[in-house]
Amino acid sequence: MERHNWTKQEILEIYNKPLMELLYEAASIHRMYHDPNTVQVSTLLSIKTGGCPEDCGYCPQAARYHTDIEGNDLMTVQQVKAQALRAKASGSSRVCMGAAWRNVKDGPEFDQVLEMVRTINKLDMEVCCTLGMLTENQAQRLAEAGLYAYNHNLDTSEDYYKDVISTRAFQDRLETIENVRKSNVTVCSGGIIGMGEKLEDRAGMLVALSTLNPQPESVPINALVAVEGTPMEEMEPIPIWDMIRMVATTRIVMPKTQVRLSAGRTEMSQEGQALCFFAGANSIFAGDKLLTTPNPDVNQDMEMFRKLGLKPQGAFEKAPQPATIEEEDSKISAKGENPRWTRPDHKIDRNEKARARTKYSN
Repeated sequence: MERHNWTKQEILEIYNKPLMELLYEAASIHRMYHDPNTVQVSTLLSIKTGGCPEDCGYCPQAARYHTDIEGNDLMTVQQVKAQALRAKASGSSRVCMGAAWRNVKDGPEFDQVLEMVRTINKLDMEVCCTLGMLTENQAQRLAEAGLYAYNHNLDTSEDYYKDVISTRAFQDRLETIENVRKSNVTVCSGGIIGMGEKLEDRAGMLVALSTLNPQPESVPINALVAVEGTPMEEMEPIPIWDMIRMVATTRIVMPKTQVRLSAGRTEMSQEGQALCFFAGANSIFAGDKLLTTPNPDVNQDMEMFRKLGLKPQGAFEKAPQPATIEEEDSKISAKGENPRWTRPDHKIDRNEKARARTKYSN
């Protein structure tokens, strides 16, 4: 059941559960709302790289930082179409186009992006954009062009946000999400862990996302990729266990959301990624780069899928709605079992289940 009143303390308690209990609960919820053997493969394409006027501490595309990022002007529609076709052939069902802009400006470049959206949409692929801040009118124009999702990450908690970026307020991000919601475009919004934040900040970010009504259809969970020349270049990679806990907590707090295992996968073993999938991640970004940072080779990802028995999700494919408790009880009873202690923990009283276990172990 989707809740919109999660508190920071509740989320911290979930995050800090014994790992096996956390994984069991997250996996149980994941199976209620999603096919556990299906993972969406998305391709992230930088259509305009570098020269951004913002000061996000993690981003190598900020003009003020001295990084090795090679900037480029806005790609042509033909170039984007060629990349989209290549992505589709390799198993991607969604293309996300990113431009290093602070905000969208009406004019020839935005018109060109709209044509890119129309072009990819005709390929029967989901189209996502991340272009910076967006007005209500611009969101509507993107919707009319066929945009499926708009990405605008919160990055971190409101309390820690000012330590990461000063050129845009946390409220600015919420307003862009609200403008997207006024159209029929779905919302993709998540954040980054490993930027020096506290656990309370990770929980705070999930509070901000989960209390949106409706919750975002897509939540990317990124591990910081420290890039030389940025203020966060000295940050150490986070342990895989932090990523697993963050994915599992996100799944529990936002059960219907597509949880995207995003940046930082090059530092993760296949075993670590498998635990993330078990905990509720059901999307990855494929391709050798995520905008400007390294990413596993798509052939490696497909080999991992083969080992784990995972299959790519098709475009616009939705998981079947979960059965009601009454329908589940009927199926369980048909097997000769008592549904009162066979249901996952999160759907019944825990004390009742404990009593049932004690009764049948004596």
